[in-house]
Amino acid sequence: MPRRRVAAKRAILPDPMYGNQILAKFINHVMVSGKKAVAEGIVYGALDRIRERGKSDPVEVFEKALEAIAPYIEVKSRRVGGAA
Repeated sequence: MPRRRVAAKRAILPDPMYGNQILAKFINHVMVSGKKAVAEGIVYGALDRIRERGKSDPVEVFEKALEAIAPYIEVKSRRVGGAA
């Protein structure tokens, strides 16, 4: 935690192929050891397969899948005595 000033938030640039910011965040999560080109190849390859099989927009399928796996409610731990 800095003492002098608050660190500036960095803007995440949209991915170059589809121009989607959520897809760029997903590529960053897939990336291991700074190998962004490898992560892009994996994600874009999967999106190409979706386009070939489904004949639909792969970004819409990706966003629909993210909505399907997102939790509906937030679970908070409750303290009872000293334990959480």
